[in-house]
Amino acid sequence: MATSSSIIFSSGFLTSTDLSTTHHNQHHLNGHFSCRPANRRPPFAVRAAAKLPSGISYSHIQCRRFRPLGIQCHRASGMTEEKPVADNRMLVFVPPHPLIKHWVSVLRNEQTPCPIFKNAMAELGRLLIYEGSRDWLPTISGEIQTPMAAASVEFIDPREPVVVVPILRAGLALAEYAASVLPATLTYHLGLSRDEETLQPTVYLNKLPEKLPAGSRVFVVDPMLATGGTIVTVIDLVKQCGVDNKQIRVISAVAAPPALQKLSEKFPGLRVYTGIIDPTVNEKGFIIPGLGDAGDRSYGT
Repeated sequence: MATSSSIIFSSGFLTSTDLSTTHHNQHHLNGHFSCRPANRRPPFAVRAAAKLPSGISYSHIQCRRFRPLGIQCHRASGMTEEKPVADNRMLVFVPPHPLIKHWVSVLRNEQTPCPIFKNAMAELGRLLIYEGSRDWLPTISGEIQTPMAAASVEFIDPREPVVVVPILRAGLALAEYAASVLPATLTYHLGLSRDEETLQPTVYLNKLPEKLPAGSRVFVVDPMLATGGTIVTVIDLVKQCGVDNKQIRVISAVAAPPALQKLSEKFPGLRVYTGIIDPTVNEKGFIIPGLGDAGDRSYGT
């Protein structure tokens, strides 16, 4: 019997309104489906879908194109049907860009030296922030004079800077090139440490303002979404500044099902952009296969 899930996974293409528990290679043709790029094998995250928590699955319907609010999918009969995405669902995006796969691969390699690792993390962050801001930035329109004629133009509105919240330490590396993507930003730092025995986070630095401006857009940048304790604590702190779930987008290098499950249960409407979804977390709270300790490898400690 099918059961619904509040997580919708997407490998670069938006998914449908619901997911069902099913065998991982079964097609969903009754409205319960997710999508992947046409004529391509599913990424690792899709192939590992059978290891995701109960109620979360991928299906192998091919999508025509990316749409921010809905999709058209080819059914087996050749018919198309548009499915809007429910507002109360958490969306997880794994963009299929080859550069994202490249930088994730560099990060995974245990022989990657510290300076190259840190640069790879920054490059991956740049790409994921670009994807995460695609349909999200405030704009202003006007008219300017080119050397040849007048032209209608559209700029990012500098009066509404995007808030970037990197989680120390490794979040600094992932967010390093945020300003090269976003024309106007405000950065507030959060520092958390995790107890190696209990895996519970402790806040040691909080530079968030008491209140964020109404309508603020917030990128929370945390390279590793493993057990979910740290990211849940951070989003709780960000929400205390006056923003809701839909105003927050999470940027991560690698994510795992335990963290995604916690985020889904607690923050409906959230969006997560990650380089890859790995299948499991070990008893020490590390993602497997993962990429090791992102902070230590970024800063050589």
